[in-house]
Amino acid sequence: MSINRRNFLKKTSLSTAALASAPLLTNCESEVKSQAPSGGLYMGDHAAPKLSKIRAAFIGVGSRGGGHLNFFAGLPGTEVVAISDLYEDKVKEKLAMVNQLAEASSHSNIVTYWGDENRWKTMLKEVKPDVVFIATNWNNHAPMAIECMKQGAHAFVEVPLAVTLKELWEIVDTSERTQKHCMMMENVNYGRAELMYLNICRQGVIGELLHAEAAYIHELRGQMNQVERGTGSWRTHHYATGKGNLYPTHGLGPVAQYMSLARQDDNFKSLVSFSTPALGRKLYAEKNYPSDHQWNQLNYLNGDLNTSIIKTHLGRTVMVQWDETSPRPYTRLNLIQGTKGTLAGYPTRVALEGGVEGITKDHHSWVEGEQLEKVFEKYDHPLYKRLNQQSKDSGHGGMDGIMMYRIVECLQKGIPLDQNVYEGAFWSAVTELSGKSIEQEGAPQQFPDFSRGNWKNTKPLGIIS
Repeated sequence: MSINRRNFLKKTSLSTAALASAPLLTNCESEVKSQAPSGGLYMGDHAAPKLSKIRAAFIGVGSRGGGHLNFFAGLPGTEVVAISDLYEDKVKEKLAMVNQLAEASSHSNIVTYWGDENRWKTMLKEVKPDVVFIATNWNNHAPMAIECMKQGAHAFVEVPLAVTLKELWEIVDTSERTQKHCMMMENVNYGRAELMYLNICRQGVIGELLHAEAAYIHELRGQMNQVERGTGSWRTHHYATGKGNLYPTHGLGPVAQYMSLARQDDNFKSLVSFSTPALGRKLYAEKNYPSDHQWNQLNYLNGDLNTSIIKTHLGRTVMVQWDETSPRPYTRLNLIQGTKGTLAGYPTRVALEGGVEGITKDHHSWVEGEQLEKVFEKYDHPLYKRLNQQSKDSGHGGMDGIMMYRIVECLQKGIPLDQNVYEGAFWSAVTELSGKSIEQEGAPQQFPDFSRGNWKNTKPLGIIS
């Protein structure tokens, strides 16, 4: 295969944040064990000093980054101070977008950076923003987040938080030493069904929680048409070199918060993983591109469908699946099972022991479709009720806007974020651990304890009104 490595790295440096990707695996077993103390303070319930006006910079302003920029700039008490991307047209496009907002006068001194893949470092030193939003290629998430914190800024990173266990430890240690937030922006946690299920679980409606199912099943082969620029131009290479579940957090994040994993009640303990043969990407390339096309020169190694089973300290189980290749409908599963009932997704369904009052007689029938309106009326999360109307046009059914609103609200009020750095690390760790399990014929892999035992003292996420 003939691929110019520098061109590949340059091309991927500040591209649009991916919907999926994969790391090159490391096999350093020491990374699985708890590390020595960072020399800083635990960040589980950390409340940073209030920021009455939030000065924000954005690195990577393609589809995801541009969406974050647009919604952030429309919120009170915000100021966009810098925009950085590899491509000049992206920077100018987003600058023009901000200038057209009704709040444009609040963002009158935006400094722009593009071209060289390290211009973002210059931006940090010259502008010194309060926070930085990072929506770039996966490989850049960790080094960018770490440098942002070192330069005095809170870092908000698109998923995943990092691509190796080593990088995840470096992020945790840097956050603790600098006392800067580093939040992985798992927007799915702010979906209507996910917020409602969190509310139902917190009220004890389905009893003691036993099992969850999470997934990212999203056929994305068409992104391979992005050859010279865009998500497919770099992510396709990861399909050839990665192993395991390459995108676990969209499904895992919400169910982990239902179960309060890494927050006082329970935590991730171990994982086993298996993948199917890797067939779909190769067949797609052969069908859609000339034989000498670069996509037909790759050896696609990662299985089309990955299934992992997580065991928690309390013995509960979480099934996590990933498949971005097979021709099947989208799903994140989003199932949580308790001793008194089960909540499921795609489609949204509810079953309770003894039935749902006024709708079903027992747990043998789902409440679904139009019947769900009564359930939403009773259990809709107060955060969704408060923010839905002003966030509904922000992307992904409004979840992007609710997430950004909460980030800004927490920073301005000086209260803990809804997702801490340890949660982002645990959720992202599934990728490398699943790859290691596959390499060892499904052998269990121990989760590192990124919190060094402090998760036992971290409050479960409450129901925010």
